[in-house]
Amino acid sequence: MYDQSSGWDSHDTHDVGFRIDPVLARSWLLVNGAHGDKFAAAVRSRADIVVLDIEDAVAPKDKTSARDNVMRWLAAGNTDWVRVNGFGTPWWADDLEALSSSSVGGVMLAMVESVDHVTETAKRLPNTPIVALVETARGLERITEIASAKGTFRLAFGIGDFRRDTGFGDNPATLAYARSRFTIAAKAAHLPGAIDGPTVGSSALKLSEATAVSAEFGMTGKICLTPDQCPAVNEGLAPSQEEITWAKEFFAEFERDGGEIRNGSDLPRIARANKILDLARAYGIEVSEFDDQAVHVAAPSDTYHY
Repeated sequence: MYDQSSGWDSHDTHDVGFRIDPVLARSWLLVNGAHGDKFAAAVRSRADIVVLDIEDAVAPKDKTSARDNVMRWLAAGNTDWVRVNGFGTPWWADDLEALSSSSVGGVMLAMVESVDHVTETAKRLPNTPIVALVETARGLERITEIASAKGTFRLAFGIGDFRRDTGFGDNPATLAYARSRFTIAAKAAHLPGAIDGPTVGSSALKLSEATAVSAEFGMTGKICLTPDQCPAVNEGLAPSQEEITWAKEFFAEFERDGGEIRNGSDLPRIARANKILDLARAYGIEVSEFDDQAVHVAAPSDTYHY
Protein backbone atom coordinates (compact mmCIF):
# COMPACT_ATOMS: atom_id res chain seq x y z
CA MET A 1 0.00 0.00 0.00
CA TYR A 2 2.85 2.37 0.82
CA ASP A 3 5.28 1.38 -1.92
CA GLN A 4 6.65 4.46 -3.65
CA SER A 5 8.81 4.31 -6.78
CA SER A 6 10.30 7.79 -6.44
CA GLY A 7 13.13 8.62 -4.07
CA TRP A 8 15.26 5.52 -4.76
CA ASP A 9 17.54 6.95 -7.40
CA SER A 10 17.96 10.53 -6.22
CA HIS A 11 19.89 9.94 -2.99
CA ASP A 12 23.67 9.65 -2.76
CA THR A 13 24.43 5.93 -2.99
CA HIS A 14 28.02 6.57 -1.89
CA ASP A 15 26.84 7.97 1.43
CA VAL A 16 26.85 4.66 3.27
CA GLY A 17 24.47 4.59 6.21
CA PHE A 18 24.78 2.68 9.42
CA ARG A 19 22.29 0.83 11.53
CA ILE A 20 21.21 2.03 14.97
CA ASP A 21 20.23 -0.13 17.93
CA PRO A 22 16.53 -0.85 17.23
CA VAL A 23 15.72 0.34 20.76
CA LEU A 24 16.71 3.85 19.63
CA ALA A 25 15.99 3.59 15.91
CA ARG A 26 14.20 6.57 14.39
CA SER A 27 13.81 5.84 10.65
CA TRP A 28 12.38 2.44 9.69
CA LEU A 29 12.71 2.15 5.90
CA LEU A 30 10.27 -0.19 4.16
CA VAL A 31 11.65 -1.83 1.03
CA ASN A 32 9.44 -3.81 -1.35
CA GLY A 33 10.56 -7.42 -1.09
CA ALA A 34 9.66 -8.02 -4.73
CA HIS A 35 12.34 -5.51 -5.75
CA GLY A 36 15.56 -7.22 -4.74
CA ASP A 37 17.53 -4.69 -6.76
CA LYS A 38 16.62 -2.02 -4.17
CA PHE A 39 17.98 -3.85 -1.12
CA ALA A 40 21.57 -2.66 -1.53
CA ALA A 41 20.47 0.95 -2.05
CA ALA A 42 18.41 0.75 1.13
CA VAL A 43 21.40 -0.47 3.12
CA ARG A 44 23.47 2.43 1.79
CA SER A 45 20.80 4.89 2.93
CA ARG A 46 20.58 6.83 6.18
CA ALA A 47 17.89 4.50 7.52
CA ASP A 48 18.40 3.46 11.12
CA ILE A 49 16.65 0.17 10.33
CA VAL A 50 15.93 -1.40 6.93
CA VAL A 51 12.71 -3.45 6.79
CA LEU A 52 12.28 -5.74 3.78
CA ASP A 53 8.54 -5.80 3.14
CA ILE A 54 6.81 -9.01 2.03
CA GLU A 55 3.39 -7.86 3.23
CA ASP A 56 1.39 -4.86 1.94
CA ALA A 57 3.82 -3.84 -0.79
CA VAL A 58 3.67 -7.25 -2.47
CA ALA A 59 0.79 -8.60 -4.55
CA PRO A 60 -0.45 -12.07 -3.53
CA LYS A 61 0.92 -13.65 -6.71
CA ASP A 62 4.40 -12.30 -5.90
CA LYS A 63 4.55 -13.28 -2.21
CA THR A 64 6.65 -16.39 -2.72
CA SER A 65 9.18 -14.76 -5.03
CA ALA A 66 9.48 -11.75 -2.69
CA ARG A 67 10.14 -14.08 0.24
CA ASP A 68 12.78 -15.86 -1.83
CA ASN A 69 14.46 -12.50 -2.57
CA VAL A 70 14.57 -11.73 1.14
CA MET A 71 15.93 -15.17 2.05
CA ARG A 72 18.74 -14.86 -0.51
CA TRP A 73 19.62 -11.46 0.93
CA LEU A 74 19.72 -12.81 4.49
CA ALA A 75 21.64 -15.91 3.40
CA ALA A 76 24.37 -13.58 2.15
CA GLY A 77 24.99 -12.55 5.77
CA ASN A 78 22.73 -9.50 6.02
CA THR A 79 20.77 -8.93 9.22
CA ASP A 80 18.03 -6.54 8.16
CA TRP A 81 14.45 -6.70 9.41
CA VAL A 82 11.44 -8.15 7.58
CA ARG A 83 7.79 -7.08 7.62
CA VAL A 84 5.89 -10.36 7.56
CA ASN A 85 2.30 -11.08 6.69
CA GLY A 86 -0.25 -10.93 9.48
CA PHE A 87 -1.36 -13.79 11.69
CA GLY A 88 -4.12 -15.76 10.01
CA THR A 89 -3.11 -14.93 6.44
CA PRO A 90 -2.12 -17.75 4.08
CA TRP A 91 1.53 -16.61 4.17
CA TRP A 92 2.20 -16.02 7.87
CA ALA A 93 3.34 -19.53 8.80
CA ASP A 94 5.55 -19.90 5.72
CA ASP A 95 7.13 -16.49 6.35
CA LEU A 96 8.08 -17.47 9.89
CA GLU A 97 9.28 -20.94 8.94
CA ALA A 98 11.64 -19.45 6.37
CA LEU A 99 12.94 -16.79 8.76
CA SER A 100 13.38 -19.17 11.70
CA SER A 101 16.75 -20.35 10.40
CA SER A 102 17.92 -17.04 8.97
CA SER A 103 20.01 -14.08 10.15
CA VAL A 104 16.98 -11.75 10.30
CA GLY A 105 17.47 -8.89 12.75
CA GLY A 106 13.82 -8.69 13.73
CA VAL A 107 10.32 -8.72 12.29
CA MET A 108 7.57 -6.19 11.92
CA LEU A 109 4.32 -8.12 12.30
CA ALA A 110 1.46 -6.67 10.26
CA MET A 111 -2.17 -6.30 11.34
CA VAL A 112 -1.73 -7.10 15.03
CA GLU A 113 -5.13 -7.18 16.71
CA SER A 114 -4.57 -9.35 19.77
CA VAL A 115 -1.95 -10.70 22.14
CA ASP A 116 -2.09 -14.10 20.40
CA HIS A 117 -0.81 -12.60 17.17
CA VAL A 118 2.42 -11.62 18.92
CA THR A 119 2.84 -14.62 21.19
CA GLU A 120 2.25 -17.17 18.41
CA THR A 121 4.78 -15.35 16.25
CA ALA A 122 7.27 -15.27 19.11
CA LYS A 123 6.92 -19.03 19.60
CA ARG A 124 8.03 -19.61 16.03
CA LEU A 125 10.77 -16.97 16.13
CA PRO A 126 12.23 -17.22 19.65
CA ASN A 127 14.68 -14.49 20.64
CA THR A 128 13.67 -12.39 17.62
CA PRO A 129 12.43 -8.85 18.40
CA ILE A 130 8.91 -8.19 17.15
CA VAL A 131 7.51 -4.79 16.27
CA ALA A 132 3.72 -5.05 16.60
CA LEU A 133 2.18 -3.04 13.77
CA VAL A 134 -1.29 -2.03 14.95
CA GLU A 135 -3.47 -0.92 12.05
CA THR A 136 -7.15 -1.25 13.02
CA ALA A 137 -9.68 -0.04 15.57
CA ARG A 138 -9.77 -3.56 17.02
CA GLY A 139 -6.03 -3.49 17.51
CA LEU A 140 -6.09 -0.03 19.07
CA GLU A 141 -8.71 -1.14 21.60
CA ARG A 142 -6.33 -3.90 22.70
CA ILE A 143 -3.09 -1.95 22.45
CA THR A 144 -2.33 -2.04 26.19
CA GLU A 145 -2.46 -5.84 26.20
CA ILE A 146 -0.50 -6.04 22.93
CA ALA A 147 2.23 -3.81 24.35
CA SER A 148 2.52 -6.05 27.41
CA ALA A 149 2.57 -9.29 25.41
CA LYS A 150 5.59 -11.52 25.74
CA GLY A 151 7.54 -10.92 22.56
CA THR A 152 6.48 -7.34 21.81
CA PHE A 153 9.59 -5.23 21.30
CA ARG A 154 8.06 -1.96 20.05
CA LEU A 155 4.71 -0.73 18.80
CA ALA A 156 4.15 0.79 15.36
CA PHE A 157 1.16 2.72 14.02
CA GLY A 158 -0.16 1.59 10.63
CA ILE A 159 -1.82 4.86 9.77
CA GLY A 160 -3.03 4.07 6.26
CA ASP A 161 -4.93 0.92 7.16
CA PHE A 162 -6.16 2.50 10.40
CA ARG A 163 -7.68 5.39 8.49
CA ARG A 164 -9.21 3.00 5.99
CA ASP A 165 -10.67 0.94 8.83
CA THR A 166 -12.07 3.88 10.79
CA GLY A 167 -12.78 6.49 8.13
CA PHE A 168 -10.57 9.04 9.93
CA GLY A 169 -8.82 11.82 8.05
CA ASP A 170 -5.09 12.56 8.28
CA ASN A 171 -5.29 15.76 10.33
CA PRO A 172 -3.01 15.46 13.40
CA ALA A 173 -5.91 16.50 15.63
CA THR A 174 -8.04 13.67 14.23
CA LEU A 175 -5.37 11.09 15.01
CA ALA A 176 -4.34 12.61 18.34
CA TYR A 177 -6.24 10.05 20.40
CA ALA A 178 -4.73 7.11 18.51
CA ARG A 179 -1.17 8.42 18.75
CA SER A 180 -1.62 9.12 22.45
CA ARG A 181 -2.77 5.54 23.01
CA PHE A 182 0.39 4.23 21.36
CA THR A 183 2.70 6.37 23.46
CA ILE A 184 0.94 5.65 26.74
CA ALA A 185 0.74 1.90 26.08
CA ALA A 186 4.44 1.74 25.19
CA LYS A 187 5.45 3.71 28.27
CA ALA A 188 3.24 1.68 30.61
CA ALA A 189 4.73 -1.57 29.26
CA HIS A 190 8.31 -0.26 29.61
CA LEU A 191 8.87 -0.42 25.85
CA PRO A 192 10.91 1.99 23.73
CA GLY A 193 8.88 4.78 22.18
CA ALA A 194 6.28 3.87 19.57
CA ILE A 195 6.99 4.11 15.84
CA ASP A 196 4.70 6.45 13.91
CA GLY A 197 3.29 5.67 10.49
CA PRO A 198 4.71 6.97 7.22
CA THR A 199 4.16 10.20 5.36
CA VAL A 200 3.14 9.68 1.76
CA GLY A 201 4.57 12.10 -0.78
CA SER A 202 7.85 13.81 -1.54
CA SER A 203 7.29 17.23 0.03
CA ALA A 204 10.16 18.02 2.37
CA LEU A 205 8.02 20.51 4.28
CA LYS A 206 5.19 18.01 4.72
CA LEU A 207 7.61 15.35 5.97
CA SER A 208 9.24 17.79 8.40
CA GLU A 209 5.87 18.85 9.78
CA ALA A 210 4.70 15.25 10.08
CA THR A 211 7.87 14.24 11.92
CA ALA A 212 7.38 17.15 14.32
CA VAL A 213 3.88 15.79 15.03
CA SER A 214 5.37 12.38 15.79
CA ALA A 215 7.80 13.94 18.24
CA GLU A 216 5.07 16.07 19.83
CA PHE A 217 3.13 12.90 20.64
CA GLY A 218 6.17 11.24 22.21
CA MET A 219 6.78 8.82 19.34
CA THR A 220 10.47 8.13 18.80
CA GLY A 221 10.45 6.34 15.45
CA LYS A 222 8.75 6.75 12.07
CA ILE A 223 8.24 4.46 9.10
CA CYS A 224 9.86 5.76 5.92
CA LEU A 225 8.90 4.89 2.35
CA THR A 226 12.00 6.01 0.43
CA PRO A 227 15.66 6.46 1.40
CA ASP A 228 15.50 10.22 0.95
CA GLN A 229 12.93 10.49 3.76
CA CYS A 230 15.33 9.03 6.33
CA PRO A 231 17.66 12.01 6.97
CA ALA A 232 14.74 14.34 7.72
CA VAL A 233 13.12 11.80 10.04
CA ASN A 234 16.42 11.15 11.83
CA GLU A 235 16.97 14.85 12.36
CA GLY A 236 13.41 15.48 13.47
CA LEU A 237 13.47 12.68 16.05
CA ALA A 238 16.94 13.39 17.43
CA PRO A 239 17.87 15.98 20.06
CA SER A 240 18.09 19.43 18.51
CA GLN A 241 21.10 21.72 18.83
CA GLU A 242 19.04 23.88 21.16
CA GLU A 243 18.25 20.91 23.41
CA ILE A 244 21.89 19.81 23.52
CA THR A 245 23.01 23.33 24.38
CA TRP A 246 20.40 23.54 27.14
CA ALA A 247 21.52 20.21 28.61
CA LYS A 248 25.18 21.19 28.67
CA GLU A 249 24.42 24.60 30.15
CA PHE A 250 22.15 23.04 32.78
CA PHE A 251 24.88 20.67 33.98
CA ALA A 252 27.46 23.49 33.97
CA GLU A 253 25.15 25.59 36.15
CA PHE A 254 24.37 22.59 38.37
CA GLU A 255 28.08 21.99 38.98
CA ARG A 256 28.72 25.67 39.71
CA ASP A 257 26.04 25.48 42.39
CA GLY A 258 27.78 22.58 44.10
CA GLY A 259 26.19 19.62 42.35
CA GLU A 260 23.47 19.25 45.00
CA ILE A 261 19.73 19.09 44.47
CA ARG A 262 18.43 22.63 44.89
CA ASN A 263 14.68 22.28 44.40
CA GLY A 264 11.97 19.92 43.19
CA SER A 265 12.57 20.68 39.51
CA ASP A 266 16.20 19.53 39.53
CA LEU A 267 15.51 15.79 39.43
CA PRO A 268 13.31 15.87 36.29
CA ARG A 269 15.69 18.35 34.65
CA ILE A 270 18.66 16.07 35.38
CA ALA A 271 16.74 13.18 33.83
CA ARG A 272 15.84 15.22 30.76
CA ALA A 273 19.39 16.52 30.31
CA ASN A 274 20.86 13.02 30.67
CA LYS A 275 18.38 11.65 28.14
CA ILE A 276 19.22 14.39 25.63
CA LEU A 277 22.98 13.84 25.91
CA ASP A 278 22.71 10.05 25.91
CA LEU A 279 20.63 10.15 22.73
CA ALA A 280 22.99 12.65 21.11
CA ARG A 281 25.89 10.30 21.78
CA ALA A 282 23.96 7.32 20.42
CA TYR A 283 23.15 9.23 17.23
CA GLY A 284 26.67 10.62 16.83
CA ILE A 285 25.73 14.25 17.44
CA GLU A 286 28.39 16.52 18.97
CA VAL A 287 29.97 13.67 20.89
CA SER A 288 33.35 15.28 21.44
CA GLU A 289 31.95 18.49 22.89
CA PHE A 290 30.36 16.98 25.97
CA ASP A 291 32.07 13.60 26.50
CA ASP A 292 34.21 15.14 29.24
CA GLN A 293 31.15 16.22 31.22
CA ALA A 294 30.68 14.63 34.62
CA VAL A 295 28.31 11.68 34.64
CA HIS A 296 25.16 12.38 36.62
CA VAL A 297 22.79 9.86 38.10
CA ALA A 298 19.46 9.88 36.30
CA ALA A 299 16.40 11.00 38.19
CA PRO A 300 13.92 8.28 39.15
CA SER A 301 11.29 9.66 36.77
CA ASP A 302 10.99 11.01 33.24
CA THR A 303 13.43 8.41 31.91
CA TYR A 304 13.29 5.79 29.18
CA HIS A 305 12.63 2.25 30.47
CA TYR A 306 14.11 -0.28 28.06
